[in-house]
Amino acid sequence: MWIKLLKLTIVSTSYIVYLTHMRALLQRVSKASVTIEGTINGSIDHGLLILLGVTHDDAQEDIDWLIRKITNMRIFNDEQGVMNKSCQDRNGRYLVVSQFTLHASTKKGNRPSYISAAKPEIAIPLYNTFVKQLGLLSQTEIATGIFGADMKVELLNDGPVTIWLDSKNKE
Repeated sequence: MWIKLLKLTIVSTSYIVYLTHMRALLQRVSKASVTIEGTINGSIDHGLLILLGVTHDDAQEDIDWLIRKITNMRIFNDEQGVMNKSCQDRNGRYLVVSQFTLHASTKKGNRPSYISAAKPEIAIPLYNTFVKQLGLLSQTEIATGIFGADMKVELLNDGPVTIWLDSKNKE
């Protein structure tokens, strides 16, 4: 699991604090869709499928950083077949799907803990803001799933190219 760790030492006792933040898993796709109760809710042909995980201490600066990074990420091939173009450069589309399981902790046992994932009252406004701002910056309509729904996501991964982004661990 990709978690940034801070080690705090107080007197002679050590504590580890886990910092998790807004996460996005990008998949370059030839096509992708999300189906809810047998109906396609959102689909794209060529572009990026973005699985978005929100945690309780995310803020506008996390959204801003991720959107700038995503729209400028050069992971599409140019005319020479080199990954040198962004989704924007290739007139690609975006499909954004909420994905609280990106914040799964598997440290103990075999049942993941989702304690770092934001509750819906925090996550939904941040998710909606992310989608709206991505649409404004990219000047395209953003395809989406429905937050909290049981979604079936289909994709044809192109490459495959899959990129992990974390708004605080900016590697």
